[in-house]
Amino acid sequence: VQLQASGGGLVQAGGSLRLSCAASTYTIRDYAMAWYRQAPGKQRELVAAIASGGTTNYADFVAGRFTISRDNAKNTVYLQMNNLKPEDTAVYYCKASLTIATMSTFGSWGQGTQVTVSS
Repeated sequence: VQLQASGGGLVQAGGSLRLSCAASTYTIRDYAMAWYRQAPGKQRELVAAIASGGTTNYADFVAGRFTISRDNAKNTVYLQMNNLKPEDTAVYYCKASLTIATMSTFGSWGQGTQVTVSS
């Protein structure tokens, strides 16, 4: 399982970015997908997850600013991030697992993409 994340960059506070995570070697259709992030000196934390059927979960700090979506035809999951804040600065990772419930226990990680939000 290979996951390739992209779309990170430098943006001013209040701006937007869309992250993409493309899967190769397998289809994501039957998997739950998630975005995590890790800021310097902090533990990796769940940002958002989407089940194979489309049900979504979000961390409280997302507060309606981020949207996770999936395009099974393109074998890609997205994270639309709006109204970005400096505290959103982190390396963002995508992950695949059998279900949202198993996401914290096991799964496949992609490499990270850096998001930096300037004040």
